[in-house]
Amino acid sequence: MTDSQKSDETLATAAANETEAEATPAESAGAAVNAAGETAEPAAPAAAGEEPAEASEPTVSAEAVEAAETTETAEAVDEAEATPASAPTPGPTAARPAPSPAAFAARPKAKPSAAAPAPAPVAVSSAASLAEAARWGRVEGDGHVFLTVDGTEYPVGQYPGVSADEALGYFARKFDDVVAQIVLLEQRVSSKAPTADMQKTVTHLREQLAERNMVGDFRSAEARLDALVTQIGELEKAEKAEHDAVRAAELAAREAIVAEAEEIAGHDPAQIQWKTSSARMNELFESWKTAQKSGVRLGRSNEDALWKRFRAARTVFDRHRRAYFSQLDSNNSAAKAVKEKLITEAEALSSSTDWGFAAGEYRRLMDEWKASPRASRKDDDALWARFRAAQDVFFTNRQAANDEIDQEYGANLVVKEALLVEANELLPIKDLAAAKKALQSIRDRWEEAGKVPRADMGRVEAGLRKVEDAVRHAEDENWKRSNPETKARTNSALTQLEAAIAGLKEDLAKAEKAGDERKIKAAREALEARQAWLEQLERSASELS
Repeated sequence: MTDSQKSDETLATAAANETEAEATPAESAGAAVNAAGETAEPAAPAAAGEEPAEASEPTVSAEAVEAAETTETAEAVDEAEATPASAPTPGPTAARPAPSPAAFAARPKAKPSAAAPAPAPVAVSSAASLAEAARWGRVEGDGHVFLTVDGTEYPVGQYPGVSADEALGYFARKFDDVVAQIVLLEQRVSSKAPTADMQKTVTHLREQLAERNMVGDFRSAEARLDALVTQIGELEKAEKAEHDAVRAAELAAREAIVAEAEEIAGHDPAQIQWKTSSARMNELFESWKTAQKSGVRLGRSNEDALWKRFRAARTVFDRHRRAYFSQLDSNNSAAKAVKEKLITEAEALSSSTDWGFAAGEYRRLMDEWKASPRASRKDDDALWARFRAAQDVFFTNRQAANDEIDQEYGANLVVKEALLVEANELLPIKDLAAAKKALQSIRDRWEEAGKVPRADMGRVEAGLRKVEDAVRHAEDENWKRSNPETKARTNSALTQLEAAIAGLKEDLAKAEKAGDERKIKAAREALEARQAWLEQLERSASELS
């Protein structure tokens, strides 16, 4: 059986003995336990002539031992003094010297209990546990227990009045308690639990083993503690690496918040979208507060530096925003003043009946309105509504007056539409003189008919203008045909062409007589071209005559 297997068997046996011992009133009566988990001092020496020594720790659970202190409290001492039973005493390697008989004599005596229970026999460890403990310790006849480590014996303590097995089992259970704490710590390391206080627990267990006040395989326990130190160190490195990664991510996220705030603050105040940017800056501030409250700590230097940058960006942004809106208010006031003036003029014109003049003035006011600076959307909309209302009053009145006039001009429209029918009957122009005479009669009656409604004015005027254009075009064509200069130029051209054609015919005859094909071809082409021109001129001359 290996040392590790023996240690595990010892741990299991110790756990069973602990349960049995906790249920045994004799052991509770024989050894009082203080708040730190130590056995208090007995009320009287264990044997005549011997000084009473400090009692050793009993078996407790692994969780309790890990949290326990090694110091003894005054309350535990008082409780131990009142305990009439015998208890084991530690050897000379105990944490502090045993009190002298004079010290015990000076202490107040406990009042006898009316019904003190009789001491019961102490629970005995199992045979396997005792066999394992016997490998590392021995018991003398007077109850003194010794520990052997690397061939060297160390006095552990004394448990008089009990058998050797019981005395050895008591100090073996103390070692089992330490082993139980080691097992618990190994489990925590194996499950990668947080390493907080793990090294402190290892140190505490080493100190317990260094007291040599228990019996067991000390070297095996120390080797397991050495292995734990290495494992805890590796676990701490992993925890640190993970923490550093989380911290780096948090630092990057915080840097991103600051960088975006600085980027927003660095925009040109004249071009920034203040509503969107203000909302985003507020979101960044909320993100900062959330990170500050629930994020990983970055260290005072990092957090202070980032906060100073973030605060500076927000300060610049707020200063630009206030300056922008202050200037905007100033511009808004100036724009309102300009447009208020235009509204005043528009309202003064709204009751005018000088339709032509007032309409021109409204066009001027509209041009000035478009050229004037804009106020805020709310103010500009309200000002425009007032300006448009003044225009609407004027144009509504003018439309009403025009409608009344149009009703009066309706009869004139009927007359002019009949004149248009008569004028269109002159088309196409066949007799220019008759057409001109008829058109003049139509014009005279057109003027006598008077005005027509505004909506029909353009249509009827365009209809008459079409007939007038047709008569004018016919007159121009007639002039071209009867122009003497044109006729003279045409006759001269005809004479020249006829002479040229006669010459080309002679050239053609000579070329044919000579048999020169090249000259024959050139003469024919030239003659054909001149003859075509002659035919065209003859047609023009016939049209002019």
